[in-house]
Amino acid sequence: MNDPRKKNPTLGIAVFIVVVVLLVIATILYNAISEKREYDRDNPADSTASAASAAAAAVNAAKGASQ
Repeated sequence: MNDPRKKNPTLGIAVFIVVVVLLVIATILYNAISEKREYDRDNPADSTASAASAAAAAVNAAKGASQ
């Protein structure tokens, strides 16, 4: 009777492309986070001292500008 229609593979290909793109983005994010953690572990930042010195410099600059 009626011949079965041929399926259009467009939807399958579109889903495949979206999945591949999402996997690539996830891999890039994972590598970036891993590298940042490794960098932070190898180079610990003395954030307290640097923040305090930056704040002191800003206060001194503000005092100098107001005089």
